[in-house]
Amino acid sequence: MTTSIALFIFLAGFVLGLGAVTVIDLHGFLARRSSYWTVATIRAHKVTKPLIWIGIALVIVGGFFFYVNNPLTWIPLTHIVIVLFLIINGCFLSFYVSPYILKQEREGREQELLPQKLQKLITVSFLVSFIGWWGSLGLLVWYLTHHI
Repeated sequence: MTTSIALFIFLAGFVLGLGAVTVIDLHGFLARRSSYWTVATIRAHKVTKPLIWIGIALVIVGGFFFYVNNPLTWIPLTHIVIVLFLIINGCFLSFYVSPYILKQEREGREQELLPQKLQKLITVSFLVSFIGWWGSLGLLVWYLTHHI
């Protein structure tokens, strides 16, 4: 695979993943105190969740092929660590939070605000997501402007 194609796939992962993360994080922030936005978040996450996973997959594939012929410096290593945190974070959201809110929806309680404890965990998850995605993109831009 050429470097250009690998970089395109890498960037496509950021477009999909970061775009979906931004949408759902904004919804989640607004849903902290609003039943309207809680319902909107539950519905929106059904679209954003798969897009985030596709974004992560594209970042992994594109990043691998982009960095494969380059020395493993601190930026590619940092990208690996960040993607591991994003995967763990995504697993928490997909396999703990998502089933919880889908159950709430099935039971006709989609307008109820989430419990404070869960909201705090989601806030931590938001920070991991925000820092991970934007930090990774920033690192890639720095790498591109200094190594190519």
